[in-house]
Parts: sequence; C-alpha cells; structure tokens
Amino acid sequence: MQMTHSGKVLVIDNDPERAEALAGLVTGAGFTTATTTDVTNSTQSLSDASDLDVILCELDLDGVSWGEAKRTLREMNVQVPVIMFADEASAASMMTALRLGANDFFARPVEDAQALFDSMDRCVRQRQMSRELRQSRKRLEAANRELKNTVRVLEQDQQAGRQVQLRMLPTSPMVIGDYVFSHTVIPSLYLSGDFTDYFTVGQDCVVFFMADVSGHGSSSAFATVLLKNLFARKRSDFLRKSDAAVLDPVRMLELANKELLDLGVGKFATMIVGTLDMTANRLRYSVAGHLPLPVLVSDAGADYLPGEGTAVGMMPEAAFAVQEVALPESFTLALFSDGILEILPPDNLLEQESFFLDVFRQGSETPAALVTRLGLDSVATAPDDIAALFVGKRAASE
Repeated sequence: MQMTHSGKVLVIDNDPERAEALAGLVTGAGFTTATTTDVTNSTQSLSDASDLDVILCELDLDGVSWGEAKRTLREMNVQVPVIMFADEASAASMMTALRLGANDFFARPVEDAQALFDSMDRCVRQRQMSRELRQSRKRLEAANRELKNTVRVLEQDQQAGRQVQLRMLPTSPMVIGDYVFSHTVIPSLYLSGDFTDYFTVGQDCVVFFMADVSGHGSSSAFATVLLKNLFARKRSDFLRKSDAAVLDPVRMLELANKELLDLGVGKFATMIVGTLDMTANRLRYSVAGHLPLPVLVSDAGADYLPGEGTAVGMMPEAAFAVQEVALPESFTLALFSDGILEILPPDNLLEQESFFLDVFRQGSETPAALVTRLGLDSVATAPDDIAALFVGKRAASE
C-alpha cells in the first residue's frame, strides 16, 4: 500500500497497549510515530520550535487532572496541534478537549480512520505553515537588522558629507571695507541641493552665486560640489591665466550649463550669478530660472531686481542675459532659494512673493533680523532646502 501521509507524530497515553495500537494505525498510514507513556517525565519539546507535527493524546490519563493542568500547559507554551481521544464521545469529554485547545476529538474505537488521517494532515499543514512563518519572521528580522545597519551607515555618510559641505561654504560674515557678505543654509536632509558662495577676484570685485539644484540628498549635493569647483577653477584661471570668465555672469552660467549637461545625471539648477564692483559700487548679474528674484533693500524701499533665463543643465542652447545696477550708498541685497517660499503663510506663488517682499519693506535691518522675521531661525526641519545670501553696504558716515 502506497503511503500518502507524512508528518512526525507523538502518541501520549499511559496505557502501553493502547498507545502501541494507535501508533501502529498512524504509522501504517505513513506518519513517523513516537510514543510516550510517562507523561510527567517526557523530554519531548512541545513549543513552536518542536519538530513534532501533531500530538495524539489520551484524554483519560491516569493521575492527570486537566483542570489543574491548564496552567502547566500554558507555561509549557504548547504550540503543536493536539488531537484528543476518549472512550466515549460525551459532551463533557468533548468540552474538556476544546477547553484544553485541542484541534480535534475522536472517540474510541476510531471507526473512520480516514477522518483521523485527514485531521492529522490538517495539523501537519498547520505546523508547516507555522514553521514557514517562523522562518519568514526570522528572515524579516535579519533583513530589518541589516537595513537598520545600512541606514545607520548611510546616516553616518550623510553626516560626514554634511560636514564636508559646510566646510565648502564661505566665511560668514566676510567683511571687505564697507561691504558685508553672509549666508544661511538649512537642508531638508543632511545634505543640501542649495549652495551659495562668494569670493574676491582681484582688488575690486567680489563674485557670488546662489544655486538650487533639482532634487534632494547626495546626488544634488554632489552637483553643488561640481559648481563650487567650477567657480574655484575659473577664479584660479583669472589669477594664473588672466582669464576674465569668472567676472562675466553670463559666461559662468554657460559653463555651469555645460558641466551639468556633461555630468549626465539629469540634474539641473536654477542660479543667480553676480559680480560686485566695489570701487564703482555697481552690480552685474544674470538669472537662470531662479525664484525668488534678488531683493534690493535701501532707503528708497525694497524691490525685486529684474531677471529671467533658463535653468542650467536643461538644454545646450540655453541663453542668459546680463543685468547691471548702480547700487545705493547704503543697501542690503538678499538672495534666497525657493525653499523659503515653502515656509511662508500664503498658499500660492504670487501671494508668497508679495508676502516675501513685504517682509523686506518693513525695514532694511540686519541679515540676522531678516532671518528672524522670516522664521528661519526657528525652522528645525524644512520641507525643501533653504539657502540665503546677504550682501550689505553701509555708507561711510554710518
């Protein structure tokens, strides 16, 4: 006869003859069977980790009170399915079996062996599913531990990258005669896609730029490194080769456009590049799709400086225009990335730009006061990166 059943079975009965008879029945059906007649001294594990698939247990065990045994069974953490047997199918016997958590109940003699085998097969499948779930849980726990370790390493890398990015920022404030340059950068993550820089070129000029790279995180931060390096190279070219490209905002945007396109990672950036002639007190600048526009604050009020153009890194044929402004004797020039608009109260862009300008129209205060008025000093985490660059000049009499 072909064996059609499988599973490891434990028969519990303190009557050896009765135990052997039941064991012989299920063994003949294909189950692997063990018996125990000394219940109190059994070494079999009945926990979830047990290799047993089903227990066939006599209800009427000598010297066993199931009412008193309930607590002991709970402490033993019995997880193996149990089928119980009794000499009669009385309501009391069946209720006792169910209260003990039995999966099934049979009266002796077992008249329908196939029904018993089918019940045992269900128990075996239950145990198989339990083992699979336990293995899946272990794999998930292991994967979760690995993921936590990976996240911890990534956070450490991001924190290290953040420190590198902070060191790339210029001195704040940088004071040159009557001019003061300062900045604030608030990343939405550890690393920022917003970046600003300013540096002297020759005796009379300061070049500055604000960049807002698309996206967030590491890839955007790497693009800011690329832009920082570009401006540093062109400054070096001015000093060593008399190459004046660094003083030309349009030329610098064209170079930035080419470098981002050549990078080939789909990153683009809005930018503002400016050259401040401190001797003439004049500003030449170009805008590449950047919002909000620069705000010039003076005794005459506060207004956006004009400018438009395509973001760099989007198309090879991008065109940029230069603007030139004669600056007042006393002024504050403020440049922000568009992350500032995300924390302003209005809901739409036009109202946000109007609200933003009104903040500056309330008075040409210090950059620190403007930062406070805009709420930047109380922002713990921003929905988008925020960068701010301030250029200020006070008249000699002040």
